[in-house]
Amino acid sequence: MTGGDLVMDSFGADAARTKTQWDIFKSVMKANVEIPIHHTVGNHDVWGWGKGDTFASEAKFGKAWACDELGLTKPYHSFDRAGWHFVVLDSTFRAGNGYTAKLDDEQFEWLEDDLGKVSSKTPVMVVSHIPILAVCAFFDGENEKSGNWVIPGSWVHIDARRIKDLFKKHKNVKLCVSGHEHLIDQVVYNGVAYFCNGAVSGGWWGGDYHECTYGYALIDLFDDGSFENRYVPYGWKTVK
Repeated sequence: MTGGDLVMDSFGADAARTKTQWDIFKSVMKANVEIPIHHTVGNHDVWGWGKGDTFASEAKFGKAWACDELGLTKPYHSFDRAGWHFVVLDSTFRAGNGYTAKLDDEQFEWLEDDLGKVSSKTPVMVVSHIPILAVCAFFDGENEKSGNWVIPGSWVHIDARRIKDLFKKHKNVKLCVSGHEHLIDQVVYNGVAYFCNGAVSGGWWGGDYHECTYGYALIDLFDDGSFENRYVPYGWKTVK
């Protein structure tokens, strides 16, 4: 599974640059991946929001381009495999020329319905690009400099309260994994484990980002609903 931000950035790019990035992504995937893969859409995969309404009339504006490249009818979906139920969420919603992390009402209602259809005996893993809950968001910037902790709504889900309330009704939701922060943490709240699982690019290919080096998550899921999540550094060397 991918966690989003699959291209370097189409948020503020023109169409030519965006096409080049997706062509590179697809060529790398074709050359290296032979197993089925499920994709998550990240904020860097959204086209044009950073340019205001410059490209708003284009058919591929926003998430449409990424969904087309990834073969998605919607930027969120669910599926079953090997005794587990998997939910892939869309975290990124437009706010001016930027974005905020949340589920809109349509997606939240879909999530309620989706979880309601899953047997209580089937464990559930949730994937979102932006963390639903994360400790590392406190340290991604000087968020305490005002004298109060201030966590931007683009760094962690602003609707985490209603999501955790929904999960409380479904004890089979076991873990939620994310990226976005380029940092690593684990939060266990009300029986659900939330993992922010770093970044393949570390500090955007410029070295480590704070305490996070280049890596990916390897998650083992077991028949009894238990799991193991670990971060695997893969040894990329930054060229200065």
